[in-house]
Amino acid sequence: MKEYTTELTEGMVVLDAVHQIQAEQAHDMAVRWNCKAGKCGSCSAEVNGQPKLMCMTRMGDLPTDRPITVEPLKAFPLMKDLVTDVSWNYEVKKRIRPFKPRRPDFEDGSWEMHQSDVDRVQEFRKCIECYLCQDVCHVLREHHMHDEFVGPRFFVHNAALEMHPLDTEDRREDLRTSQGIGLCNITKCCTKVCPEGITITDNAIIPLKERIVDQAYDPVRNLIQLVTGR
Repeated sequence: MKEYTTELTEGMVVLDAVHQIQAEQAHDMAVRWNCKAGKCGSCSAEVNGQPKLMCMTRMGDLPTDRPITVEPLKAFPLMKDLVTDVSWNYEVKKRIRPFKPRRPDFEDGSWEMHQSDVDRVQEFRKCIECYLCQDVCHVLREHHMHDEFVGPRFFVHNAALEMHPLDTEDRREDLRTSQGIGLCNITKCCTKVCPEGITITDNAIIPLKERIVDQAYDPVRNLIQLVTGR
C-alpha cells in the first residue's frame, strides 16, 4: 500500500482527494468514476475498510488523526490500483429469468394494476449497481462462493421481477438452487451500505426466502407430487 499526503479543502470528498493525488503525484493511478453525483455507482471503494462511494464520502467526516485508507473492493479480482473486475456481476444478471408479463387485461393490450402493487417494487428500481452490497457480503467477500451464490444485488433484481404485478415467471427454484439464497444468513450488512437506502434484507431477501419456503412446504403441492411424481 502506498501513502500520499494531500491538502484538504472545504467540501472535499474522497474522490476529489484521489483525483488530486492522481494529478499531482501518481499520474498513472487507476480509478473508476463517472458522474461524481452518487448516481452511476462507478466509484465504489473501501474507505477506512468500509464499502462506500468515493464521491459521496466527505473527507471532513473522516478522522484525520490517522491516515485515511482507500482500497479497491475486496469481493472482486483486482485489475489495477482502485479498479476491480466486476464483470462477474454482468454474467450473473444474464442468467436470471427475464420479465414475463401475463396476457393483457384489455383488448387494446393494456393491463390493470393497483398502485400499491406498483409501489412495492419501486424501491428496487433505485439500485445503481455500485456493488457495495456485494462487496460487504461475507459469502462473497470472505468465502468467495461466487459459483454458488449470486449476492444481494441480484436478490434485489429477482425481487423486482418476482413482485412485479404483471410478472408470471417462477424463479423460486433458481433462487433456492443455483442462486444460493439459503446461504444468506440475514446479517443486514448489505442494507447498511446501500447508498440508495434500499432495505435489501427486509424487503427483498426475506420475502423471497418466504416464497421459497411456502413452495417447498406446501402440503397440497407435496401430495400432488407424491401421487403424480411431478
